[in-house]
Amino acid sequence: VLGAQAVCQSAVVTQQLLQEGFHRDLLLQVELGVAKEDLRECTVAARTHLPPGVYVDPYELASLQRHNFTKALVIPDAVDVEAPEYLATELAVLLYMTPDPRCSECFTATLPVHGRYHRPTANNETVLVALKSPEILICCCDNRPSTECWKPSDVEAACLGRSSYPCQWYSVKHKPVNEELIMQIPVGLRQHGFLVCITTLLVTVLCSSVILAAACRYGDFS
Repeated sequence: VLGAQAVCQSAVVTQQLLQEGFHRDLLLQVELGVAKEDLRECTVAARTHLPPGVYVDPYELASLQRHNFTKALVIPDAVDVEAPEYLATELAVLLYMTPDPRCSECFTATLPVHGRYHRPTANNETVLVALKSPEILICCCDNRPSTECWKPSDVEAACLGRSSYPCQWYSVKHKPVNEELIMQIPVGLRQHGFLVCITTLLVTVLCSSVILAAACRYGDFS
């Protein structure tokens, strides 16, 4: 049985956005208040909910998982990466965390997230998307933890590296450093719509003319 009381009192979650623009990295860190040695038979994960304005690319995640950079499950697993914000739905991501070598009681994980295209606005060049603090989960397939502070969760997933079948996950009581994280996403301005349309049309006509001229000059029509 693990020291659940210590987890209740000192579990702290921080999240941070790296880079700028549409393509960011969400860095998560949890300080459980329990030494990693006491969690050798357990797996720590974070379940985060992404609003419609943000998405994860399943193909990118699959590539990262093949190289052991990131381990995650996306719910639902079918993600329309081309959908704009106003046609998208919320996503849930179960992100498996790894021990942080710089902290004896810490676990970290990084999730690549991408901003969706939003409707143009009248006077703001950015929109704000709020990322809520994640839920911290623990599963111990070979060790039943005390449920004094860890409540059973409805997550159905395997303990990564521990088993290939779903185990009982527990939700850890914690206090987030910030209740939510704000992501700024660039958007277009409505007054630029006419200029963008004209420019796009002119570029399309110019490129088509160059291709047609090259085809007529160098093409073999015999």
